[in-house]
Amino acid sequence: MKSLYPSLKPYFNDILQVSEIHSIYFEIAGNPEGIPVVFLHGGPGGGIEDIYRQYFDPEKYKIILFDQRGCGKSTPHAELENNTTWDLISDIEKIRKLLNIDNWIVFGGSWGSTLALSYAITYPQKCLGLILRGIFLLRKFEIEWFYQYGASNIFPDAWEKYIEVIPEEERGDIVKAFYKRLTSNDEQLRINTAKAWAIWEGSTSKLIPPKVALHNFNDSKIAEAFSRIECHYFINKGFFEYDGWILDQIDKIRHIPTEIVQGRYDVVCPMKSAWDLHRAFPEANFHLVKDAGHSMTELGIASKLIEIMDNFKLK
Repeated sequence: MKSLYPSLKPYFNDILQVSEIHSIYFEIAGNPEGIPVVFLHGGPGGGIEDIYRQYFDPEKYKIILFDQRGCGKSTPHAELENNTTWDLISDIEKIRKLLNIDNWIVFGGSWGSTLALSYAITYPQKCLGLILRGIFLLRKFEIEWFYQYGASNIFPDAWEKYIEVIPEEERGDIVKAFYKRLTSNDEQLRINTAKAWAIWEGSTSKLIPPKVALHNFNDSKIAEAFSRIECHYFINKGFFEYDGWILDQIDKIRHIPTEIVQGRYDVVCPMKSAWDLHRAFPEANFHLVKDAGHSMTELGIASKLIEIMDNFKLK
């Protein structure tokens, strides 16, 4: 089993204004002359964590991380205006150009896999490779499985706490009911609803639920950005042209060396999505972790990701 690299501090960080209202925080760690790899965090709205730098050999890689619009150290906090998949893709390109990087490895899990695939489809010539974990294609059935009916049968205890903030008469469309409250002018209502949404996801992310989650969703600021932005993307169907758009674009990225890592017991992003991607994209290497759920911090998933990055070779 591979272990995380030692804790690593960035050697550079800055704020980049990407629109009239949005500024994003980004940082660089590792080897300034190394292979560039950009890390795309989950959510959307999850923000970066220090542990994310530890998946990469700091002697081999130039590690670029950033907080997507509205979360982490990016501003304005939890802002939904001008916050779409295509805005984020534009931001990734702005960072690449600012850093004078010709092309790079794109590494993303969960929503980060959605964004990585979408970026690669848009800019295939800029991708040295794709490392995708916990596949999420943002299709209708995936949203319904986790937020309406499906995962509720596996975690009924956590589900009860999740939906108790929504009146029974509004539970026919739970995402819509949450969105109404997450965009309310009532701050306390927003925060209470945001914590319920975020804690539900945090409670289901591992095969064995942890006592301490990766993100501190009891923190009102973290929970609000995560839940508001995530719900905003989901109610807008990821801003894609139609359901299943990503799978229809795979021909554009078949030439890119790609690794897919999926936990067998992933409840947040069930394995069907990874399997559908694998079937549509057989050229990619598919790695099934048999004793893991969704989180990249689970031992089997972390080990596989580190192994892949350690062994990655440029064409």
